[in-house]
Amino acid sequence: MVAPDAPIRVAVAVACRVLKLHRQHYYAWLRRPVTDTEYDEAYAANAIFDAHREDPKFGYRLLHDEVTATGIEVSDRTVWKICSDNQWWCAFGKKRRQKRTRPGPAAHEDLVRREFTTDRPNRLWLTDITEHPTSEGTLYLCAVKDVWSNRVVGYSIADRMASQLALDALESAGARRGGRVAGCTLHSDRGGQFRSKKVQQALWRRHMRGSMGQVGAAGDNAAMESFFSLLQRNVLNRRTWATREELRIAIVTWIERTYHRRRRQTRLGRLTPNEYETIMTHTATPAA
Repeated sequence: MVAPDAPIRVAVAVACRVLKLHRQHYYAWLRRPVTDTEYDEAYAANAIFDAHREDPKFGYRLLHDEVTATGIEVSDRTVWKICSDNQWWCAFGKKRRQKRTRPGPAAHEDLVRREFTTDRPNRLWLTDITEHPTSEGTLYLCAVKDVWSNRVVGYSIADRMASQLALDALESAGARRGGRVAGCTLHSDRGGQFRSKKVQQALWRRHMRGSMGQVGAAGDNAAMESFFSLLQRNVLNRRTWATREELRIAIVTWIERTYHRRRRQTRLGRLTPNEYETIMTHTATPAA
C-alpha cells in the first residue's frame, strides 16, 4: 500500500508527451542544466556588481570598461541588460517615472465649457489641488474659488491627497457662504478626489451641481490654474520650506492677507476680491 504523502512518479515519456517536449532535449538538459552562456553571464554579473558596489556613480558604459579590464569578454549591451534586470542604476541616473493610470470616467458633464463668467455670487465655483515639497514631505492644498469675485471661498491643507482633502475644502466654502449655495456649479478636473462618493454626496446635500473638464485639457480649468500660478510665484517657489506647518502658515497668510485684501485685479475693475464683494453686495441690496 502506497503512503498518502508519497511522491507521484510519472514516466519521462509520458511527461514529455504531455508537455510537448522531445525526450532528447530533456536528457540533454539533465546532463548540463546550466549552459556555458549562462555561466559566462553569471560571472559577468558578479563582476558588474562588484564594480557597481565600488563606485555607484558609474553608468553601464564605465561598468563595461571595468569588467572587460578584468579579462571578462562581454558586450556593453549585455552589461546594460544585466544592470537593467537587476536594477543597478547609476546614482546620477534619471528617476524613472511610475506608470500612471488613466483617470476614471467623469462623474459629471462639462457644464462650463471654458466660460468662466457669472453675474452673481455662488453660481460658479472652481476647484483644484496643488502640491509642494517640504523637508518633512509633500503638502497638498485644495482650494475653491468663486468666479464672480475671484475670491477663494474655501480651502483645505493636508499631508495626504485623499478625497477628504476635497471634501473639507467644499465644506469650508459652504460654511463661509452661509449655506446659500443651492444651484451653484462646482467645476473641477477628473481627479479621483473630486469623483469620490463623499464629494458627490456633499454636492447632493447642498443641492449643488457638479461639472468636470476633459482629460489632459488644462484650459478647461484655466481660471483656477491662474490662481495656483500666482501662489507658486508669490509663496511656494520663493524659498525652501523646512516643515509643512511653516508652509501652511505662509499659504494661509498670503490668501487671507495679500490675495483677498491687497491684490487688485483688472477683471474686477482694479479692486481686490474683498472690495469687489463689499461694493457689489451693497449696490445690489437697495436694488433688491
